[in-house]
Amino acid sequence: MSYNLLKGKKGIIFGALDEKSIAWKTAIRCHEEGAEILLTNAPVAMRMGEINKLAAIINAPIIPCDVSSNDDVLNLIVKAKEHFGGGVDFILHSIGMSLNVRKGKHYTEIDYGFNAKTLDISATSLHRVLATAMKHDAINQWGSVVALTYIAAQRVFPDYNEMADAKSLLESISRSFGYHYGVKKQVRINTVSQSPTRTTAGSGVKGFDGFISYAEKMSPLGNASADDCANYVVTLFSNMTKFVTMQNLFHDGGFSFTGVTADVIEQMGK
Repeated sequence: MSYNLLKGKKGIIFGALDEKSIAWKTAIRCHEEGAEILLTNAPVAMRMGEINKLAAIINAPIIPCDVSSNDDVLNLIVKAKEHFGGGVDFILHSIGMSLNVRKGKHYTEIDYGFNAKTLDISATSLHRVLATAMKHDAINQWGSVVALTYIAAQRVFPDYNEMADAKSLLESISRSFGYHYGVKKQVRINTVSQSPTRTTAGSGVKGFDGFISYAEKMSPLGNASADDCANYVVTLFSNMTKFVTMQNLFHDGGFSFTGVTADVIEQMGK
């Protein structure tokens, strides 16, 4: 059901890989709520994924962008303004990549070159996008930026590896830039900490199936789906949340504030 929450708004969606991805589902929901969308992803991700299919569904242009490249980010922002005839009203940052995880390196033995790349793509890219957007006045007044994160930024999940550090940095950038962009142009910036979700990227984390089952038992409402996350992000892009900024917002069925549940105790007793 559509409520026209984003009627007349324009936005950029980073990271839609395939139908499992939160970015993909968010793009669909934004379109259903009346927004015009521009899609972007890294060239390698575009070759691996199905972004052209999504673009056809929501009638959105695609501009490739390697978020570790200043030139690529600048090209994206300039072309987005040209396409929309002005600034955008919202941006979704749904980007994460860990070479150490891909290579199976334990957290205590990470390759620091890989680590630098992880931090650049998964976190510093948000700073790069926001700094470029601010310089070129590319986000409209009272605009909204959301970056997807995970509770591993606050708690230890051993197999989440260096991505936990990246998410911590991502959340810090969101707060710091949230202050500066808020003062300058009332742009709000938040992170959403989602339940473990069966995306293509999430499923690659070691022990994911066991953990998603544990999280389901630890969450009073159960794990939040990717579709529900998309709905939540839409509200953060809408005018209904104009004064929410610099927050890390948990969208996880209550997992983040639950010490233990009867289901977990029962399971441990077996």
